[in-house]
Amino acid sequence: MTGRNEISAYNVPSGIIFDILREGAAMRPGVITKVGLDTFVDPAQEGCAMNDAAREKPLVRKIEFQGEEWLYFPSIRPDVAIIRASTADERGNLTFENEGAYLGAMELALAAHNSGGIVIAQVRSIAQAGTLRPHDVRVPGILVDYIVEAPNQLQTTATPYDPAISGEVFRPLDSFTMPPFDAAKVIARRVAQELKPGWAVNIGFGISANVPRILLEEGRHGEVTWVIEQGAVGGIPLLDFKFGCSANAEAFVASPHQFTYFQAGGFDISLLSFLQIDRNGSVNVSRLSARPHVTAGAGGFVDITSRARRIVFSGYFNAGAKLNITDGKLVVEKEGKIAKIVDQLEQVSFSGPRAVEQGQEVLYVTERCVMRLTPDGLMVTEIAPGIDLQTQVLDQAHTALLVSPSLRIMDAALFHPDGKVPSENARVAA
Repeated sequence: MTGRNEISAYNVPSGIIFDILREGAAMRPGVITKVGLDTFVDPAQEGCAMNDAAREKPLVRKIEFQGEEWLYFPSIRPDVAIIRASTADERGNLTFENEGAYLGAMELALAAHNSGGIVIAQVRSIAQAGTLRPHDVRVPGILVDYIVEAPNQLQTTATPYDPAISGEVFRPLDSFTMPPFDAAKVIARRVAQELKPGWAVNIGFGISANVPRILLEEGRHGEVTWVIEQGAVGGIPLLDFKFGCSANAEAFVASPHQFTYFQAGGFDISLLSFLQIDRNGSVNVSRLSARPHVTAGAGGFVDITSRARRIVFSGYFNAGAKLNITDGKLVVEKEGKIAKIVDQLEQVSFSGPRAVEQGQEVLYVTERCVMRLTPDGLMVTEIAPGIDLQTQVLDQAHTALLVSPSLRIMDAALFHPDGKVPSENARVAA
């Protein structure tokens, strides 16, 4: 329907969606924010529009307020809100004891109720009125119109029920599966080297999602606190279709509050993925024309990167390469056919020039090199052992890259299964 222009479709950052829901609930006109400036969110680029029908009905405007440039999003007032919890009592009070996140249930319910709409809540079970502890109720029954009882509701897309996800039990640390030794693990190991004890670290989907397991494997678990946009704080973020939940979390924060934390840059570093990077260090994570229905949607990426102090993007240098690691060296057996380091992005999800202007520290980690964002553009600072700078890095990029005068080889330990460089004696014995 989006492709056929039967509906107007917009790609709005997750945090901003919560913001405009909150404003709609309070009957305020909208939100002014700097989140999204110089990206596809900006009306100077795409204004969040995903098709021609949306471009005919602009959603966001650029305005000047107190001498500064801002984006203005009008609030939204839902006709229907569909939310989900664990238990409802007979009066509609909702508790979340079996959930891995609160998400934005309260904000959605407020927005729909105050707008004259209806609120439908799906729950696992129904309890007698007066039996739920008031401190456990996250959405009061005065906001809920209908209850749908679903005893077999999934806890995540891939999980019927896991008490470690909802914080009811803590999993033993040795129960977590470690990633296999391959090029993706090398990337995750290199990303892990950027972390410092005591940091609050945001993590995104993709290769970087394995970094918590790298720290666990290296005996560094607990050095940093993981914070994910769905609301979990601490613990170990889960993978694949469980992503968005954590096992053994320290706390659950409602997603709108988590996004307030992110939008202001309250955390120390964000570890994210990329689809494309251009010569100015800008990143696309939200659209590839070859697979628009799969890649559409930036989630919380734009909110998170808007003021993050430090960002590490991770991914393969190009797509489709056949890679091997032999004797501590990266071997490119066959080059990938799709460049990911390009001259022009299909969509700007993160602005490199804006990051430079704001003083953000940005690193890009791939299996064959590490690059850093500089005022002059993207600069190669490290290359993998076994990789030729000219033929396997510079020639494979579809744009010009700078090369650091102090270019060095990536840590050799990253390229050995046990994370240690064999001694000369061990090599002779072998």
